[in-house]
Amino acid sequence: MKVDAFKIVNILGFNSPEWFIANTGAMFAGCIAAGIYATNTAEACHYITEHSKAEILAVENNKQLIKYSKCNSSQFPNLKAIVMWEEAIDKKIAEQCCCPVYSWSDFMALGKNVPTSAVEERMEGVRPGHCSTLIYTSGTTGPPKAVMISHDNITWTTSNMMNHIDLNHTDRVASYLPLSHIAAQAIDIHVPMLVGCCTYFCQPDALKGTLTVTLKDVRPTFFFGVPRVWEKIQEKMASLGRSTTGIKKSLSTWAKNTGTAKSQAAQFGAKGGKPWGYGCANSIVLSKIKDALGLDQCKCCYTAAAPISLEVLNYFASLDIPVYEVFGQSECTGPHTISDQKQWKIGTCGRPMEGTETIIAENTMELCYRGRHIFMGYMYMPDKTAETIDDQGYLHSGDVSEFDADNHPRVPGISSFMRITGRIKELIITAGGENIPPVLIENEMKAAMLAVSNVMVIGDKRKYLSMLVSLKTEVDKDGVPTDVLAGDALFEGARIGSSAKTLGQASVDPLWIAYINAGMKKGNSKTTSSAQIVQKWKLLPIDFCEKNGELTPTQKLKRNVVATIHEQLIESIYNNDE
Repeated sequence: MKVDAFKIVNILGFNSPEWFIANTGAMFAGCIAAGIYATNTAEACHYITEHSKAEILAVENNKQLIKYSKCNSSQFPNLKAIVMWEEAIDKKIAEQCCCPVYSWSDFMALGKNVPTSAVEERMEGVRPGHCSTLIYTSGTTGPPKAVMISHDNITWTTSNMMNHIDLNHTDRVASYLPLSHIAAQAIDIHVPMLVGCCTYFCQPDALKGTLTVTLKDVRPTFFFGVPRVWEKIQEKMASLGRSTTGIKKSLSTWAKNTGTAKSQAAQFGAKGGKPWGYGCANSIVLSKIKDALGLDQCKCCYTAAAPISLEVLNYFASLDIPVYEVFGQSECTGPHTISDQKQWKIGTCGRPMEGTETIIAENTMELCYRGRHIFMGYMYMPDKTAETIDDQGYLHSGDVSEFDADNHPRVPGISSFMRITGRIKELIITAGGENIPPVLIENEMKAAMLAVSNVMVIGDKRKYLSMLVSLKTEVDKDGVPTDVLAGDALFEGARIGSSAKTLGQASVDPLWIAYINAGMKKGNSKTTSSAQIVQKWKLLPIDFCEKNGELTPTQKLKRNVVATIHEQLIESIYNNDE
């Protein structure tokens, strides 16, 4: 079996050594690796395999293999083989596939007679400008697009990241985020290859509760989490903290205040140093918390991929766990602005990397930038590429941003600390013509109500804003939310005197109605104009989740999907007054 250079290898499964080998092997062979999210439906998997014209498909197990059963060769005319790495092949499923299915060992054996010279020839044919990887976008605004990342994109960006992250061969990272995402590839694969550090693999149910168990085993020295990961850790820690009383509670509060003071002093422009009593606070309280989380040896913690609230960042700052924000996209091979120990301000995404240029579009305030990290284009979509990269080479991010005055001395033009204030495609344009960035409002609402899991602001072409609200609930074994209240929702329910145990009960409970009304009022007090005031709300019958299509694998909200699923509920908000 021969697969020529520039052909596609799909990889479908949870993080593992085989994922790495398939990805890196494809790149060294001059082929192009294209990961598929393990949580994708069969239809979503088929789209990527068809669109990429994949010739090899590597799958983890029979659960993934069955997604490709009962498919005919006309659907995947380029597919030559499927390879399974985790378990024995179910012959009944394999017989229904449109091409041969190999075990990992049998597939590897196919190359035993290939001369080393042939392998070296393929490797030597790889050039910096060749495409190495496809990163399929999450599809929040339409069908996923294949972001073409070159070898030069990867090597330049990874090397540049090392200007901000002090890692070497003794360091450790924990691999658990989907490797189909550029952030996970950069942190779990490319950075370790560059510095020679070790990647440890978490369990497939890491995001369902076992992550902290693995972290305590691995003691990573570098840790990256999307905002939802940090939120979940905060929720668990806050729940444990509520059981602390008396002198232990007072000691904990004092230690956190000390941690907050140290974090404030460490930010850019501050004087630095440690406040009085920090050594004692760290020894008695803060170090114990970091040890319990498995982050006691962590040099730096990062977050990106979606907006994170100030409340979460300040919470971890109080534990002396600074969480550094990064801004980036698949289209820029991961990061564009980076925070680190020497340049960090809570609530900003850091400053642009050296070797890049940044501008702000005058009319829209859109963040635009260029550099060697900018992708090659969208595969088979030249029109979309032309919409994204202008004739001067600037990538149009789609994000509205603002910068402060602290420019980077070695980066030309705009290079100070950046804050994202909205996303152009997500901007709500009310009936009165006001442009409203919903994420900022949603974060304030969540900060005002401990029991709330998710918020989506509505108001496009409407006379006023409203919102859909979900409370925190238990999830089933597949990670799908149930209607049973849990954690902070039960705590807040007890605090306000409610006996409700489910979302249905809470939706008609006057105490919960008053709670959300009060939280909405508090959230509204933080808005910057009367046009951003939320006037009404509806409680969702079930929380948003990836399986229902409302969230991406990195937990971004698919607003158009939510609007379609909950159309009747949304219309019920406005029926009597529009």
